[in-house]
Parts: sequence; C-alpha cells; structure tokens
Amino acid sequence: MMNYTKFKVAVKMSVLLASLVTSSVLPVYQATAAETSTQAIKNETAVSYHTVVIDGVKVFYREAGPRNAPAVLLLHGFPTSSHMFRNLIPQLADRYHVIAPDYPGYGQSDQPAMDKFGYSFDNLAAVVDKLTTKIGLSKYALYVQDYGAPIGYRLAAAHPEKITAIVVQNGNAYNEGIDNPFWEPIKAYWKDKTEANAAKLRPVLEIDATKWQYTEGFRDAAKHVSPDTWVIDQAYLDRPGNKDIQVEMFYSYGTNPPLYPAWQAYFRKHQPPMLIVWGKNDKIFPAAGATPYLRDLPNAELHLLDSGHFALEEDGEEIGRLMHNFLDRKVIR
Repeated sequence: MMNYTKFKVAVKMSVLLASLVTSSVLPVYQATAAETSTQAIKNETAVSYHTVVIDGVKVFYREAGPRNAPAVLLLHGFPTSSHMFRNLIPQLADRYHVIAPDYPGYGQSDQPAMDKFGYSFDNLAAVVDKLTTKIGLSKYALYVQDYGAPIGYRLAAAHPEKITAIVVQNGNAYNEGIDNPFWEPIKAYWKDKTEANAAKLRPVLEIDATKWQYTEGFRDAAKHVSPDTWVIDQAYLDRPGNKDIQVEMFYSYGTNPPLYPAWQAYFRKHQPPMLIVWGKNDKIFPAAGATPYLRDLPNAELHLLDSGHFALEEDGEEIGRLMHNFLDRKVIR
C-alpha cells in the first residue's frame, strides 16, 4: 500500500500535470475580436417579430438591424405580406434598421370584420403612419411594391420631411402604369360597384391567379421562385371573409389615380432620392409605369430587370445589392 508521503507527492504531481495541460496543451478558448464582431453583426441582423395595437387592431411587423441606424420601411403588395421581404431584410440589416409591417387583413395582422374596419388605402396608410410614430421612426426610407406604393406615397405626401429616399419595385404612380388589359375589369368596378362586376374580379383571388403572379414573366419560375410564396398567400386569401376584403380593396384602388397628380407634384417639389427596380415583364404593372417617374425625378436611378411582378423572388440578391449601393450614397447617416 502507498504510504502517506508518497500519496502527497503523487497528488502534487497530478495537479502540476493538469495545470500544464490546461495552460499549454489545451488553452482556455477565448473568442477573437473578429469572431466577437461577427457574432454582434449576426445578432443585429437577426429578424425579430412584433405586434403592436393600433386603434384596437393588432399589427404585426418584422424588424432587424441596429435601432440607431437609418430606418428603411418595407411596404408589401397584394396579395402578400411582409413575408415577401424575408430574404431582403437580412441583406439590409447589417447597416439599416429595417421594419416590414403587415397591413390589417394581410399576413399576421388582425383581420377585423368589414363592419368594424374600413378597408381602404386611406385607412391602411393611416395605420402604417401610426405604426411608424408608435415605434419611433421619425425619418425613414421607403420600399414600395404594388399596394405599398399608394400607401407609401400617401405617407410621403403627408410627411415629406420624414422621407429620406424611395425604392420603387413595380409600384405605380402614373396613368401609363394601369393602361393595360389587367385593369379593365377593375376599372369597370370603379365605375359601377355591382356584384356582377365584383364577380368578374373574384377569380383573381383563387390559387391559379395567385400562382400566376409569381410565375408570369419570370425567367425561370420553377428554379427561382419558391412554391411556398403562392401557397402562403393563398392560405391568407382563403380565410373566412378575406376575399370580400380584397374585393373592397380593388374598389378602393380607384381612389389612387385621382391622387397621382398630387404625388407627382410631391416628387417634383421635394426630389426625394429614388431607385426604381422594376420587373419589366410584369403584366399588372408593366414597364410603361416605370419610365414616367423620370419626368418628375430626372435624377432617379432606373433598373429594368428581366423578371415579373414579384421580382424580389428572382432577383432579390441584385435588388439588395442595388439598394445597399443606393442607400449608402443617398441616405445621410
């Protein structure tokens, strides 16, 4: 049996060896400055999800990026939601505070009954305006697409001092942009709001039409566009009562063309920096609606992309790169 003296020596040797191994062979891991910085960037660019109550309506929004960075407000189109920006948000969030809400009746926001909430572009714009105030966006750049354009331009015309820049992706402000066959039955509904005319619009709310918006005019929709896009949008459209809401929004779209002259006057007077990234093969808002912006904003930057209505699905990386370059030059930090 080992005597007590030898036991103490053995213990001391074990402790010494353990210390040597820990300090030299297996040093305690410490993150480098570069790794710490990378982790901090990942934390800031991670998307978080929020809900706030505006006039009794729960409004959902996605958020990412440093809160002290310049803000970018992303406004979605029909029939989608802030989900359309799921890939763009992380591209911008390294340098910008990005906010992407869902309007009432869209995405994860509340869908109040039509007798409780007036579904119109005026009201949706008012909700978004109150949201920006509630979360402290005193200045912001706008990204507008489809329905996002008439909502965003209402905000810009009412609060020109808040707008630092505008990015337009297939969002209309000129009569040339709605002078095509897609709009003929909708214009008929503006003139005569009957159920017979509404019935002609309801096929636009079914899966074939929703899928068409994500496939028509794309270079290779099967390769570049996730089927989740139209499946998710259709699931929202198929909620009880939602299709009636969308028909009402088709009617409300008729309030937008009379505002075009005021929006164009805003462009001419305030000359907001503008980047136009437009899917030129769009059958809803064709390229004929993109070029008129240059009449009022001769310094606007125009890029016609070989894609369709939801060009972010096919050219998201290019749009993100163009936006970064544009915002880095035009938005004062």
